[in-house]
Formats: sequence, C-alpha cells, structure tokens
Amino acid sequence: QVQVVESGGGLVQPGGSLRLSCAASGRIFRLNAVGWYRQSPGNQREMVSSIRYGDITNYVDSVKGGFTISRDNAKNTVYLAMNSLKPEDTAVYYCNARVKSNPFTPEYDYWGQGTQVTVSS
Repeated sequence: QVQVVESGGGLVQPGGSLRLSCAASGRIFRLNAVGWYRQSPGNQREMVSSIRYGDITNYVDSVKGGFTISRDNAKNTVYLAMNSLKPEDTAVYYCNARVKSNPFTPEYDYWGQGTQVTVSS
C-alpha cells in the first residue's frame, strides 16, 4: 500500500509565499509522476502542476512564473513553491502520486487528503 501526505498549507497575505510538500511512502518501486491539483468551493478540481520521471514539468497557465515544482527522489517527496500568491489561489491543494510498486505491476494513482491554502489580507 502507498500513503500520500500533503503539508505546508496555511494562511498567507496576497503577494506572499508558501511551499507545499507531498510525501509518498509505503511500497514504492518508482514514483513515476506527481501532480498538484486544487479545488475551491463551487469549482471543479484542476491540475496546477505536475512532474514526471525525468523531471519533465508542466504548469497551468495561471501559475506559470509564480509556482515551481521540484522533487527529491531519495525522499519520494515533491514540492510546490508558490510565490506571488493571489486570493484566487485560495483552494484545497491535493497531491496525486502515480506509483509503480514493483517492476512487474502497472502503475496506480494515490491521492492525499489535501491541504488548505488561503490567500487573504
């Protein structure tokens, strides 16, 4: 089994910064990809950023230039550094980890419980 835990959310003023962490643990042969998603009340969950094996990154247009995704392979942890935060970035941020538990089985997706980010003065 694989566990995914997000941390680092909180309350920040507009223009401020936060760094979210997504830590995967358990039966992990390879962490193939991790995506950060967010959902605010009344809106659908949207993908904010992702990083794939080989450090290929992707960002939604609204966060390009402000958010940076990175990974620590030794810790099976992915970070999302969020700078120049705006009130519209307020949401619950979820981490999705695509994990291969051994060389002979398919990869599966695991979700964390989410961490609240609130941008407000």
